Amino acid sequence: MKHAEVKNRITETASFLFYKNGYNSTGINQIIAEAGIAKATLYNHFKSKEEICLAYLQHKNINFLKDFEAFTASKPKGKAQILAIFDFLQLFYQDKDFNGCWCIKTVSEIPKDDERIRNEIQAQKNSFITLIAKLIAFNLEDVNEHQVQTLARQVYLLYESAVGESHLHQEDWPIVESKNLCEKIII
Repeated sequence: MKHAEVKNRITETASFLFYKNGYNSTGINQIIAEAGIAKATLYNHFKSKEEICLAYLQHKNINFLKDFEAFTASKPKGKAQILAIFDFLQLFYQDKDFNGCWCIKTVSEIPKDDERIRNEIQAQKNSFITLIAKLIAFNLEDVNEHQVQTLARQVYLLYESAVGESHLHQEDWPIVESKNLCEKIII
């Protein structure tokens, strides 16, 4: 098997396990067993569990952003594209493997001084805010840059709250109510 294929298998296996069971509850030996590789093979590709975690976060984010952009772009231009953020979340929630936000789950498990993982998560969240800002700027008329940034952060907070609360309550009402609030702020 090619080097890239093995690394991808390790990343996908770790992604599944970290998201399902948590970062701290998933051991290196479990990743090795699930991926069907030798310990030396894992360490040929990743020097530490932290490096595997960074690959996991990047893997999840790349797929999320690609799906998110395709979904929102498929909706009619205007407020519908912005509100589609919550329709996308509704589909994410309905997935049988939904287990909340991979970033928030991970950051809650790492030590406060783990800057590499924290910086990766912050970068992902900031890029998501930027993506929301682009969506707002593209779809709303008569909004200046300051308003775009403010709205983007507000929509982001509604989205993040909806992810966490729908996971906590195991119901979709937080997504529905967040979408309703979003509709009111993008008037």
